This record gives sequence, structure tokens and C-alpha cells, in this order.
Amino acid sequence: MVRSGTSVVGVTVRGLGKAFRGTWALRGVDLDLAPGETLVLFGPNGSGKTTLLKILATLVRPTRGSGVVSGADLVRARDQIRHRIEILSHGSALYEELSARENLSFAAAIRGDRPAEGAVAAALERAGLGEVADERVRALSSGMKRRITLARLLLRRVDLWLLDEPYTNLDREATKVLEAALQEHQERGGMAVIATHNFLDGFKLATRLAILARGRLILDEPRGTMTLPAFQELYALRTEGGGR
Repeated sequence: MVRSGTSVVGVTVRGLGKAFRGTWALRGVDLDLAPGETLVLFGPNGSGKTTLLKILATLVRPTRGSGVVSGADLVRARDQIRHRIEILSHGSALYEELSARENLSFAAAIRGDRPAEGAVAAALERAGLGEVADERVRALSSGMKRRITLARLLLRRVDLWLLDEPYTNLDREATKVLEAALQEHQERGGMAVIATHNFLDGFKLATRLAILARGRLILDEPRGTMTLPAFQELYALRTEGGGR
């Protein structure tokens, strides 16, 4: 699946499964994501959402199944995939003794990226960090630290965004920045997989809706004309009993 005029190729996984010490966190997940699509993934705690994101990010190897991200194999071409994705996860993964600016520059350097002149400053400014760009991270609030991870997301143009509970510690202003950036990312043909419990904001971002329960993908369909109340009712019906 290639979108004309871009290098973005879709995501395909088949029969994806992951077991931890004999317990299956994911079971037989099939997934296709086309350029310009945002899949928002809902599910109870322990349903496998974070595990799926980590596999797509090549941070965890699948126990079973196969997958291709932007033309690169999930297992055999992990380095290629890591250059084509960006992650926003629960933890900040920041260096506390470096400044916000230094964190972004260092993250780019270890990936071998060379941001355009002024790109780091522009990303920090857009994330609302212009006035604290040169302060050490350890002196900043959790909300400001989260904005640094948002700025890191804004800095790169990649094929796939993997966002795990992206609204954590984001205020409404920063949320608007994230949503606008996601819209631009989609318009460029970029893809996103977002795991969240936030029905209101997550539903608004989705072009596709998915539900994971007990490690199985039990719903995956275009948002279409579905309303949020109808989806919440469907979610409650399909996940009754919760858990893995």
C-alpha cells in the first residue's frame, strides 16, 4: 500500500502473538493500516495495547506471526523501522541533566538525523517550551517534560506515529498542538496507532476504531458515521469481563 507522491508504505501484521512466561498478551492479531490512517485502539488494562505498540516499535519481538512496517520486516529489519517511526509512550525517556533543547538535539544525533537549521527551536516553540528551552529537565514539571516528548514528535517527519496514552500530563493547549500536528501528519500520508482510555479525544482523532480485549482484536473498522455514544455502548458490550 503506497500513497502516490510519498514514500509512505502501509503497515501489515498477520497472526501476531506475544507470550510472556507462558501467558499470552496478544493472540492472533491481524492488522492493516494505510497511508493517512489513524487507528485509535481502546481496551481494558492488560488487554495488550502497549504490547502491540512495542512490537510495532520493534522494542518487543513477537512470539508468533509476522509484520511489515513501511516495507520493512518487524523482526529482520528493526533498524530500518526505527528510522521510520516515532514513539510517544508513558515514560518521558528524557535525560534529566540535559536541557530541553539538548534532549532534542541528542535524540536526533543518536538516530543519525540532521534537523534543518532552526528545526529544534521551532519544535520547542510550537510545544510551548520556548521560554524554558535551556533549562535542565530535572527542574521542569511533569507537564513540561511531557511537552518535550511532544516536541520530539514534532521534530521528525516519519511514516508512523505510535502513541501510548498521549494525553497523559498534556493540558488543553498542548493537546491542541498534538491534534493539529496529527492532522498535518495524516495529510502528508503519515499513519498513527494510538492506544488510549480517553474516549472523548481518542474518538475524535480516529479514522479507524479498534478494540483489544484479552489480547484479541475484536473490532477494527472505519469510524464512518458511528457516534461516540454508540461506540461506547459497543465497547461495553464487547469487553464485558475486562482483563486480558
